Amino acid sequence: MKKTKLIFALTGTLFLSVFAPAAMAQEVKSDAISSSYNLSLTSDYRYRGISQTRLQPALQGGADLNQDISGLYSGTWLSTISWIKDTPSAGSTPLEWDVSAGKKGSLTVDISYDIGVLAYLYLNNHLDKAGMKNGNTLEAYGQLAYGSTTLKYSHALTPLFGIVASRSSSYLELSSNLEIMADFHLNLHAGYQKVTGINANLASYADYKIGVTKTFKELHEWQVSLAAVSTNAKKAFYTSPVRAQQLGKSSLILTVTRTF
Repeated sequence: MKKTKLIFALTGTLFLSVFAPAAMAQEVKSDAISSSYNLSLTSDYRYRGISQTRLQPALQGGADLNQDISGLYSGTWLSTISWIKDTPSAGSTPLEWDVSAGKKGSLTVDISYDIGVLAYLYLNNHLDKAGMKNGNTLEAYGQLAYGSTTLKYSHALTPLFGIVASRSSSYLELSSNLEIMADFHLNLHAGYQKVTGINANLASYADYKIGVTKTFKELHEWQVSLAAVSTNAKKAFYTSPVRAQQLGKSSLILTVTRTF
């Protein structure tokens, strides 16, 4: 409970660090703040290659606020999940709620950066009663981008998604979104999830994705994405107790997104 309250306190402070300056800036220059919203339906919510919905569809949505002059930003995002309620004695938490805050900027004409923190919240989860840690997780991240290619590192400041003794776990990813024709992009991704602690060998894995995204601007920013995802995640650790489904197996994922 103390860790949950600490994560809420930290994310609240981070939100205020972005929203408060943004509000003050709005009084000076109303166009200094921009916002965006998104709503998605996906055939399987894969996070770092691992299904969060036991290979079933998910409904997702979020909002972002950017202070254009300073580069400060904050965001919130939610998705339906099933992995917690699928874990015996862990509770029936049906949602993941993400809260983030950070700062973007440029190092050179061609290279930009993005640093911040991201909290993953699973309200009223009881993973600690299932022999795990509380599922709420806080990560710090840093990213460098060159054109459409990004290199990002995320570092867990708390145990990672309930895994015992996994504080200081990390995720390194390289991604690229290449425009192959107007409003049509090739999506490439490779990542490595390093998990610390007693489950390090079982829980660490690599994930990969290759996909395409088509944006329909004439339909007010609808996007359709189709991606092939795969991991080398070990079945012994990443298998759902419900019907023994392997959560990191190779699959095709279809996602439809509407941005506002």
